[in-house]
Amino acid sequence: MNNFSATYTDQYQLAMAQVYFKKGHKDHQAIFDYYFRELPYNGGYAVFSGLEYLLEILSNIRFTDTDLEFLKSQAFEDDFLKYLKDFKFRGSVYSSQEGDIIFPTRPVLQVEANIIEAQIIETILLNLLNFQTLIATKASRIREVAGHASLLDFGLRRAQATGGYFATRAAIVGGFDGTSNVLAGKEFGIPVSGTMAHSYVQSYDDELEAFRDFAAGRPKDCVLLVDTYNTLKSGVPNAIKVAKEMEERGERLLAIRLDSGDLSYFSKQSRKLLDEAGLDYVKIAASNQLDEYVIKSLLEQQSPIDIFGVGTNLVTGDPDGALDGVYKLAYSNGKPRIKISESIVKITLPHKKQVFRIKDDNGKCIGADAIALSNQERVMQMFHPFEPYKSMELSKFHQEPLLQKVMENGEMLINKRSLQDISAYSRERLSELPLEYKRFNNPHIYKIGISGALRDEREKLITTYKEKLK
Repeated sequence: MNNFSATYTDQYQLAMAQVYFKKGHKDHQAIFDYYFRELPYNGGYAVFSGLEYLLEILSNIRFTDTDLEFLKSQAFEDDFLKYLKDFKFRGSVYSSQEGDIIFPTRPVLQVEANIIEAQIIETILLNLLNFQTLIATKASRIREVAGHASLLDFGLRRAQATGGYFATRAAIVGGFDGTSNVLAGKEFGIPVSGTMAHSYVQSYDDELEAFRDFAAGRPKDCVLLVDTYNTLKSGVPNAIKVAKEMEERGERLLAIRLDSGDLSYFSKQSRKLLDEAGLDYVKIAASNQLDEYVIKSLLEQQSPIDIFGVGTNLVTGDPDGALDGVYKLAYSNGKPRIKISESIVKITLPHKKQVFRIKDDNGKCIGADAIALSNQERVMQMFHPFEPYKSMELSKFHQEPLLQKVMENGEMLINKRSLQDISAYSRERLSELPLEYKRFNNPHIYKIGISGALRDEREKLITTYKEKLK
């Protein structure tokens, strides 16, 4: 990756950074936590996505001469701009693995760097991780109901501009098999797949001729769109004729695609026509405003659909437009830091931390993560972060530390994985989660707790600040 412009940030990050610089705070070390407050889609889990791409950006983030000229026009001072000329992220990042199953409140990632570096990268970090985690979670929910069916991302044209590029990446992390997005396929190593548009068939005077020409041009992965005029009286019969002609040439029609109408009815009738013609190997693909609920319904109706092309509802994260991920200061200049709020759920957790996944003797997750101070190797008892009288004994369980150092001095420490490998890891982690957390309706609430030591540190800081206000 070439240098990435550090101006991909919000103006207030730079305004704060200039004050830090002017006041001599540029070498103050800081720790920020990235986490989110609510699970999307009223679901029971989220899938962490975007980490490896973020680390690449952090390795290459810079201010160019053009960037600095623009900032000068925005009234930033010369001595600060001179400092930014040599800007490079030299911090460390501790994180859950990309593809892991994550939950609200607990740190998913920690940044440890000087206060200016840590502040300037906030926006790009939130931009990448919030969006990709949202889409990967949606994709995982769709994969959960789709079973062994192939899932293809068809959403680029419906995405929020170039967000479709990262939506495709996240869809693969969440369990999709391929995409129509050629650029993402090229740059991320994703299988690219596509069929035809209705306009292609319309551009011909004869549907059969259109199918024949397309089959001649794409003999190895030919998928024919059969609902331009009349699915059962025209489209499927013409597809059958072309499939038979392909057989004579030693080729095979891969699939037909349904894009409108009653997909369950049309898939059943199309399957019957194909099978009667001896074309049981020809698959049926379906598209048209699909999501996890529509796919679940189609499969419950025993619709013989082999491939689902999911577009708008996937890449827009419908119905949730964003993940509410936040980036909060936990430590600075040798001191733990806290944000106090009238709402207890918005009181932050101070200090550098570790998160433990609690597991039984069989390696299965019991439905709990514990947040501890970074120097704690185990948590014997965890407490509800917002209801202090609720607690859970953990001494008899296995505890897996989740935050691992993935970047040091601005350099990645982990080997880059293919998206397919990340997706396989995600499926493995999801398989450890009990079924009650994966159901669509009223999933069981995953427990997040804090160690007694962390609870005491938080209370000490709250007391200190309240004393100052007296």
